[in-house]
Amino acid sequence: MKLYESLRQEQASYAELGVDFEEKAFYDILKQMTVKYDFAYPEDKLLFLARSVKKIVDDKARYTDWSERVDIKAELKADLIVLLAENDYPPIARDEVYKEIFAQAENYKKHRR
Repeated sequence: MKLYESLRQEQASYAELGVDFEEKAFYDILKQMTVKYDFAYPEDKLLFLARSVKKIVDDKARYTDWSERVDIKAELKADLIVLLAENDYPPIARDEVYKEIFAQAENYKKHRR
């Protein structure tokens, strides 16, 4: 019963934020990085970034073999870095943050099918 209630709460959490399930997953990744690397970032910008990351990942993942193609993965990585840099995320450049977000986005899409 506790597991069921936990799942219901999680489903309600993305609806409360005004995002869909996948956007919430990317929001969680971005939010986790703010905690792990101890920096503040505005909530509204996190939501914007989550939506934008999802669009970029969806665009690259439309190719059946996207996860096997080095060129598409490189484009994904470059597009994510540009998006994050344009939005000052993280406020102090940290390669670890970019690497973790890229890895999470790639893994999420691979295992989401």
